[in-house]
Amino acid sequence: MKKLLLIAVLFSTGLLQAQEELAQNTIKALLTSNQSQVIQLAEAFPEDTYDWRPTEGVNSVREALLHVAGGNYFLASKLGFAPPEDVDMMTIDQITGKDNIIATLKRSNEFVLDKITMVEDGTLNEEVDFGFMKSNKLGGLLAIMEHNGEHKGQLIAYARSNGVVPPWSN
Repeated sequence: MKKLLLIAVLFSTGLLQAQEELAQNTIKALLTSNQSQVIQLAEAFPEDTYDWRPTEGVNSVREALLHVAGGNYFLASKLGFAPPEDVDMMTIDQITGKDNIIATLKRSNEFVLDKITMVEDGTLNEEVDFGFMKSNKLGGLLAIMEHNGEHKGQLIAYARSNGVVPPWSN
Protein backbone atom coordinates (compact mmCIF):
# COMPACT_ATOMS: atom_id res chain seq x y z
CA MET A 1 0.00 0.00 0.00
CA LYS A 2 2.85 2.35 0.87
CA LYS A 3 4.49 1.64 -2.48
CA LEU A 4 1.25 2.42 -4.31
CA LEU A 5 0.88 5.68 -2.40
CA LEU A 6 4.50 6.60 -3.14
CA ILE A 7 4.01 5.87 -6.85
CA ALA A 8 0.85 8.00 -6.89
CA VAL A 9 2.64 10.91 -5.21
CA LEU A 10 5.60 10.71 -7.59
CA PHE A 11 3.29 10.47 -10.60
CA SER A 12 1.20 13.48 -9.54
CA THR A 13 4.35 15.51 -8.83
CA GLY A 14 5.59 14.70 -12.33
CA LEU A 15 2.27 15.82 -13.83
CA LEU A 16 2.42 19.10 -11.92
CA GLN A 17 5.94 19.76 -13.12
CA ALA A 18 4.92 18.98 -16.70
CA GLN A 19 2.14 21.59 -16.37
CA GLU A 20 4.61 24.31 -15.33
CA GLU A 21 5.39 26.71 -18.15
CA LEU A 22 2.96 24.81 -20.38
CA ALA A 23 1.88 27.97 -22.23
CA GLN A 24 5.43 29.29 -22.55
CA ASN A 25 6.84 25.99 -23.83
CA THR A 26 3.98 25.54 -26.30
CA ILE A 27 4.40 29.07 -27.65
CA LYS A 28 8.17 28.57 -27.80
CA ALA A 29 7.77 25.37 -29.85
CA LEU A 30 5.38 26.98 -32.34
CA LEU A 31 7.46 30.14 -32.56
CA THR A 32 10.62 28.14 -33.17
CA SER A 33 8.98 26.56 -36.21
CA ASN A 34 7.77 29.94 -37.54
CA GLN A 35 11.15 31.52 -37.00
CA SER A 36 12.90 28.68 -38.80
CA GLN A 37 10.71 29.18 -41.85
CA VAL A 38 11.28 32.96 -41.85
CA ILE A 39 15.03 32.32 -41.76
CA GLN A 40 14.69 29.80 -44.60
CA LEU A 41 12.85 32.43 -46.64
CA ALA A 42 15.44 35.08 -45.82
CA GLU A 43 18.16 32.72 -47.02
CA ALA A 44 16.21 31.76 -50.16
CA PHE A 45 15.76 35.34 -51.37
CA PRO A 46 18.58 36.45 -53.66
CA GLU A 47 20.33 39.46 -52.14
CA ASP A 48 19.32 41.64 -55.09
CA THR A 49 15.64 41.18 -54.12
CA TYR A 50 16.08 42.45 -50.55
CA ASP A 51 15.05 45.97 -51.63
CA TRP A 52 12.01 44.70 -53.59
CA ARG A 53 8.63 45.87 -52.39
CA PRO A 54 5.22 45.10 -53.90
CA THR A 55 4.30 48.77 -54.08
CA GLU A 56 5.46 52.15 -52.82
CA GLY A 57 4.87 52.66 -49.11
CA VAL A 58 5.02 48.95 -48.24
CA ASN A 59 7.98 47.32 -46.49
CA SER A 60 10.66 45.80 -48.69
CA VAL A 61 11.95 42.28 -48.04
CA ARG A 62 14.83 43.78 -46.02
CA GLU A 63 12.51 46.04 -44.04
CA ALA A 64 10.07 43.22 -43.30
CA LEU A 65 12.86 40.98 -41.98
CA LEU A 66 14.28 43.74 -39.81
CA HIS A 67 10.78 44.62 -38.63
CA VAL A 68 10.40 41.07 -37.32
CA ALA A 69 13.76 41.36 -35.53
CA GLY A 70 12.81 44.70 -34.01
CA GLY A 71 9.39 43.39 -33.04
CA ASN A 72 10.98 40.51 -31.15
CA TYR A 73 13.03 42.93 -29.06
CA PHE A 74 10.18 45.42 -28.63
CA LEU A 75 7.61 42.88 -27.43
CA ALA A 76 10.13 41.19 -25.12
CA SER A 77 11.05 44.59 -23.67
CA LYS A 78 7.40 45.21 -22.78
CA LEU A 79 7.47 41.90 -20.91
CA GLY A 80 10.41 43.20 -18.87
CA PHE A 81 13.38 41.95 -20.91
CA ALA A 82 15.54 44.77 -22.23
CA PRO A 83 17.34 44.14 -25.53
CA PRO A 84 21.05 43.36 -25.26
CA GLU A 85 23.13 46.50 -24.68
CA ASP A 86 24.68 46.34 -28.14
CA VAL A 87 21.27 46.30 -29.90
CA ASP A 88 20.21 49.80 -30.97
CA MET A 89 16.47 49.75 -31.54
CA MET A 90 16.66 53.17 -33.21
CA THR A 91 18.93 51.95 -36.01
CA ILE A 92 18.00 48.29 -36.42
CA ASP A 93 16.00 49.17 -39.54
CA GLN A 94 19.13 50.59 -41.18
CA ILE A 95 21.06 47.31 -41.28
CA THR A 96 22.02 46.28 -44.81
CA GLY A 97 23.51 43.21 -46.46
CA LYS A 98 21.80 39.85 -46.58
CA ASP A 99 24.22 38.17 -44.17
CA ASN A 100 23.93 41.02 -41.63
CA ILE A 101 20.14 41.01 -41.84
CA ILE A 102 19.92 37.25 -41.35
CA ALA A 103 22.37 37.42 -38.44
CA THR A 104 20.29 40.20 -36.83
CA LEU A 105 17.10 38.20 -37.27
CA LYS A 106 18.65 35.00 -35.88
CA ARG A 107 19.99 36.86 -32.86
CA SER A 108 16.61 38.43 -32.09
CA ASN A 109 14.95 35.02 -32.51
CA GLU A 110 17.33 33.42 -30.01
CA PHE A 111 16.82 36.32 -27.60
CA VAL A 112 13.03 36.13 -27.62
CA LEU A 113 12.98 32.31 -27.43
CA ASP A 114 15.19 32.49 -24.35
CA LYS A 115 12.97 35.09 -22.69
CA ILE A 116 9.64 33.30 -23.29
CA THR A 117 10.36 30.64 -20.69
CA MET A 118 11.55 33.26 -18.20
CA VAL A 119 8.00 34.58 -17.90
CA GLU A 120 6.76 32.90 -14.74
CA ASP A 121 3.42 31.11 -14.68
CA GLY A 122 2.18 33.23 -11.80
CA THR A 123 2.67 36.43 -13.81
CA LEU A 124 0.88 35.40 -17.03
CA ASN A 125 -2.24 37.34 -16.08
CA GLU A 126 -0.41 40.57 -15.17
CA GLU A 127 -1.46 43.48 -17.38
CA VAL A 128 1.07 44.98 -19.77
CA ASP A 129 0.74 48.11 -21.90
CA PHE A 130 2.31 47.30 -25.26
CA GLY A 131 1.54 50.75 -26.66
CA PHE A 132 -0.70 49.41 -29.40
CA MET A 133 -2.74 47.27 -26.98
CA LYS A 134 -3.16 46.45 -23.33
CA SER A 135 -3.03 42.76 -22.57
CA ASN A 136 -1.78 40.32 -20.02
CA LYS A 137 1.66 38.72 -20.35
CA LEU A 138 0.17 35.61 -21.95
CA GLY A 139 -1.34 37.85 -24.62
CA GLY A 140 2.10 39.38 -25.11
CA LEU A 141 3.66 35.96 -25.64
CA LEU A 142 0.94 35.13 -28.14
CA ALA A 143 1.54 38.50 -29.86
CA ILE A 144 5.19 37.55 -30.37
CA MET A 145 4.11 34.32 -32.04
CA GLU A 146 1.39 36.01 -34.10
CA HIS A 147 3.71 38.81 -35.23
CA ASN A 148 6.25 36.32 -36.55
CA GLY A 149 3.48 34.32 -38.26
CA GLU A 150 1.97 37.42 -39.85
CA HIS A 151 5.26 38.42 -41.41
CA LYS A 152 6.05 34.86 -42.45
CA GLY A 153 2.89 35.05 -44.55
CA GLN A 154 3.94 38.42 -45.94
CA LEU A 155 7.36 37.03 -46.86
CA ILE A 156 5.82 33.97 -48.51
CA ALA A 157 3.82 36.30 -50.76
CA TYR A 158 6.96 38.34 -51.46
CA ALA A 159 8.86 35.17 -52.29
CA ARG A 160 6.21 33.88 -54.67
CA SER A 161 6.08 37.31 -56.36
CA ASN A 162 9.82 37.04 -56.98
CA GLY A 163 9.85 33.44 -58.20
CA VAL A 164 11.29 32.17 -54.91
CA VAL A 165 9.73 28.93 -53.72
CA PRO A 166 9.55 28.57 -49.93
CA PRO A 167 12.15 25.86 -49.22
CA TRP A 168 9.84 23.71 -47.09
CA SER A 169 7.25 23.45 -49.89
CA ASN A 170 9.57 21.80 -52.41
